Amino acid sequence: MSNIYIVGIAMTVFGRHPERSVNDLAREALGGALKDAGCAAADIGVAFHAGLTQGPLHGQLSIPGQVVLASLGLHSIPIFNVENACASGSTAVHLAVHSLKAGATDVALALGVEKMVIPDKARAMALFEGGWDVSRAEENYQTLLRMGEGVEPPPGSESERPYSKFMAIYAAFCRQHMKTYGTTRRQIAAVSAKNHRHSQHNPYAQFRKPFSVEEVLAAAPISYPLTVPMCAPLSDGAAAAILCTQEGIERLGADRSRCVRVAASVMRSFSHRTLAQPYLHVSRLAALQAYEQTGLQPQDIDVAEVHDATAMGEIIQVENLGFAPLGEGGPAQERGDFTLGGRLPVNPSGGLESKGHPLGATGLGQLYELTTQLRGEAGPRQVPGARHAMQENGGGFLGIEEAAVAIHILSKS
Repeated sequence: MSNIYIVGIAMTVFGRHPERSVNDLAREALGGALKDAGCAAADIGVAFHAGLTQGPLHGQLSIPGQVVLASLGLHSIPIFNVENACASGSTAVHLAVHSLKAGATDVALALGVEKMVIPDKARAMALFEGGWDVSRAEENYQTLLRMGEGVEPPPGSESERPYSKFMAIYAAFCRQHMKTYGTTRRQIAAVSAKNHRHSQHNPYAQFRKPFSVEEVLAAAPISYPLTVPMCAPLSDGAAAAILCTQEGIERLGADRSRCVRVAASVMRSFSHRTLAQPYLHVSRLAALQAYEQTGLQPQDIDVAEVHDATAMGEIIQVENLGFAPLGEGGPAQERGDFTLGGRLPVNPSGGLESKGHPLGATGLGQLYELTTQLRGEAGPRQVPGARHAMQENGGGFLGIEEAAVAIHILSKS
């Protein structure tokens, strides 16, 4: 079966862009990816468009991909619309990989774009509450909140302003981990401080201000133990990737030295596991599948980007990916194992907490960072000698875990 490569990739700055439209953001990302690949829009044989906001926030309830891509000069080819919550962009890449392996074309596009920052912030925040079974929304919410029972939030540790129920759920994940493994609030803050420190070197990040652990702990509360710097913001942004078979590379005359191989692409959905079965977490099972596909082990990975919608997400996912034993993610963060210069740099981009989280573009933004690392083009945040990189991107909640998880392993070709 043919190897698949990322030949071109680009992203916009993630952040607040009140003056820019969805089409404008997508145009920048696609134009950058085409330039990076050295090809034209006419070379693309299939396109996968990832996004959640065009319908509920902008009224484009159907065919958003056809509408966006037509404005960019892409038409007549198969265009597929992908919605898989926060994992939408990575899902688009996964589908592009499989389309190429099936021989449908030799050049494929995955593009994610979101325009989330609108005057009605409450309407934008309400998007997150569609990321579970809405027919059982209150039941789902209460089930997830019960995970945090046994750790009492201290006075003054809850925001007086309304916040997304998803943040309350992440806070419950924190408290469950604290209760089970002894994880401390300072260890969670160490993740946030590390990622904000990384982000100051990323020109595409929404926030580029470093924070100390003490500053993270002293910041405005969201829901115990989370404070504002520990949580991803609302973001606008777009990212795009051009993927090719070996034949596509030859047809385009692409620079082979800058092509990055997609060594593994795995998608999995949640299961009805219990809290007593952390070893069956959807991310853990997906990671094991990816390692099996590549013959690699956790110790072979040089750099990773994981889904840190809150700082707790990074602790949970480094454990799921095998970078730390269950319950040891917090101490490893406090030791600096996952910082630039540490044992295994995680989220050198700044992660979702700092880089931003424009839903459908998020996974592609992670892959942009890892491709840049494997090319040796990451500047001050470069991981020296990186050869294998791993991405984890989750979306939605069902049961007691993410509804969808994507794992990619990229290797320097």
